Amino acid sequence: MLEKIKGLVLKTQDYGETHKIVTIYSKKIGKFSAIARGAKKTKSRMAAVTQPFIYAEFFVYIQTGLSTIQQGEIIHSFRSIREDIIKTAYAAYIVELTDKLSDDKDPDTFIFEQLFETMKWIEKNDDVNIPTMMYELKLYGKGGFAPTLDRCSNCGGNTPPFVFSIAEGGILCHHCRSMDREAIQLSELLAKLLRIFATVNLQRVGNISVKKENQQLLRQLLDAYYDYYGGYYIKSKKFLKQIDLLK
Repeated sequence: MLEKIKGLVLKTQDYGETHKIVTIYSKKIGKFSAIARGAKKTKSRMAAVTQPFIYAEFFVYIQTGLSTIQQGEIIHSFRSIREDIIKTAYAAYIVELTDKLSDDKDPDTFIFEQLFETMKWIEKNDDVNIPTMMYELKLYGKGGFAPTLDRCSNCGGNTPPFVFSIAEGGILCHHCRSMDREAIQLSELLAKLLRIFATVNLQRVGNISVKKENQQLLRQLLDAYYDYYGGYYIKSKKFLKQIDLLK
């Protein structure tokens, strides 16, 4: 069945001498993979539209297994991301994470919109740490291992001060903090920020101002949390960490 589908290219891989297999995330049908015949040929019209980060309208024969892209037209190229190594690193990370934590043909309008908005943020802004973490937390929900952030993960209470417990899967209140001696102390502000990051649409956020030391702490928390629950190796994460060290 021929479908007209708008979607963002997550990744490509070579298939034979001249073809590509393209993985696309769309609002309409979620993530799917399709063969783009002749896309490796430099003069092919399919070459440009099947680059990573391209947002395009595709005409696709949807099949049970591997679908087939008949043609495509670029809507938004995100060219400035590909021309900046730091922006490329962040974009590569979020699209790889999306690929790992999304099932095939399982549409999720909210995740699609947050992915697209995060890509637009990366394209237009230099400070992209917070939007990246906001999107990560939403993806953790998609993957089924989101931390409990709106209440104590043990008793459901809201008594500060709070700690973040990786082992207990979220925040612990004052009464339950002794359950995990390795839990990390959170200020009320950071506990609130985590709740906001996990639930608020990026479209509703204006300027995001978080102190560098707090950004670093949140980054460490999410990295450790993903390592504990995520299960999938994220290749692009290594490069992103190298860039952060250089910065």
